[in-house]
Amino acid sequence: MKKIYQSVVVLLLSVISVNAQSNITWNGVGKDIANNSLDNRHPRIALDGAGNPLVIWGRMSDESVFFSRWDGTMFTTPVKLNPSWLTVSMGSYLAPEIASKGDTVYVVVKRTPETVDTNRIFIFTSFNGGVSFNPPVELAFIADSVSSYPSVTTDATGNPIVTFMKSDQPFVNPRWVVTKSSDYGNTFSTDVKASGQSGGEVCDCCPAEIISSGSNVIVLYRSNIGNIRDIWAGISPDYGNTFPLGLDLDQNNWQLFACPTSGPDAEIIGDTLYTVFMNGASGSGRIYLSRTSISSGSVNSIDLLTSAIPGLNQQNFPRMAANGNAVAIVWKQNVNGADQLPLLFTNDITEGFPALYDTVDSKDINIMDVALSNGNIFVVWEDFNTKTVKYRTGTFTPSTTTGINEFSQNDFSVYPNPAVTEIKIDLFSKDDFEIEIINTRGKTVLKTKNKTVIDVSKFSTGTYFIIVREGNNSYSQKFIKQ
Repeated sequence: MKKIYQSVVVLLLSVISVNAQSNITWNGVGKDIANNSLDNRHPRIALDGAGNPLVIWGRMSDESVFFSRWDGTMFTTPVKLNPSWLTVSMGSYLAPEIASKGDTVYVVVKRTPETVDTNRIFIFTSFNGGVSFNPPVELAFIADSVSSYPSVTTDATGNPIVTFMKSDQPFVNPRWVVTKSSDYGNTFSTDVKASGQSGGEVCDCCPAEIISSGSNVIVLYRSNIGNIRDIWAGISPDYGNTFPLGLDLDQNNWQLFACPTSGPDAEIIGDTLYTVFMNGASGSGRIYLSRTSISSGSVNSIDLLTSAIPGLNQQNFPRMAANGNAVAIVWKQNVNGADQLPLLFTNDITEGFPALYDTVDSKDINIMDVALSNGNIFVVWEDFNTKTVKYRTGTFTPSTTTGINEFSQNDFSVYPNPAVTEIKIDLFSKDDFEIEIINTRGKTVLKTKNKTVIDVSKFSTGTYFIIVREGNNSYSQKFIKQ
């Protein structure tokens, strides 16, 4: 999961660029986020409301997840998110995931033991950009089934949408399901099936990705139809309530009788779904980029990400990020026996990518991730030699087509903000509506209907979320009680 695009100052990885693109200026070489006592498993990155990087990763020795944020000059001392009773499943292909919207941050984890501990997916929530996190909330209640591989995104109002793999014991009938929250991670809906449009099962050892834009919620996953392991998309046009459409984004018909343990990543830009994934049908793993029209439900193109590279042995683990039309893709590759962390960048995805990539780092590479803001680029990765999470930053000149994807708050306004005794709600629509106010602990402090003036004089000082629901639509804003 992934991805909020707002203006930023950014962070990334190590080593001098090879095949360098002239439109990226790298800020030195890779640096450590924390010392190696905290390990380095499966780093993931998101951005806060000011565009500062937020990074999570795991420590295998005690099955813990750590979080660090950029404070403007450096990464903060990492904090362990999970309490002692909640050990977290992690590895090269299964680990905690992070998503953010403004200063609201979500981290989803699967509790261990993975194979026998049912119903145990949890979410950590922060409403202040990761300065502090609320206690974990369990979100998957699925009887005697097995849950695994959670991933998270946010809707336009900042509420979390989570996908996870659900299987009958022991790992029979694997499928991807989606559950969502309308109260900022305090409670979650009954999960709905998001996969299966292919007519087969899903690959039960490959992670998925979930993304959201407007009313569209898309789950990207690897299918398994008679050991044909293409990448598919389950598409919901109604905010994740149903997933009636499925598309084969891969179409390479890769037959494999073992687990590739590699999943896709994707971004929605306008009406186009851009998806990156690894496929080994050619005899070695290669990264592909597909382009799909969401409105027509048609896959427009499926291409190799790079042209022939002398000495290339393998490519894997692609990740991508977007900010307006600007897109960056990172992956791991092995050339002549040496690992590389390449990065392709374009200011305008509609014009494609340049022929050359930057080599952000060139040794001891494993899992990586990338984030973009206007004019800034960040990469984080796992260095398996030093056992540290590294980062590197760079800058670029945004094109005139690179904008910020913001949720419009024009549906209603709240004033005065900050408030002392009362707030007034000015609605664009005056139809039947419900109002719910939630504090930063996720607790509902008020519920009412069809009122536009609300007494908040007895509220404790602090930040609150106000949610307006009209029919199937919901809108959210923050206000401060002084």
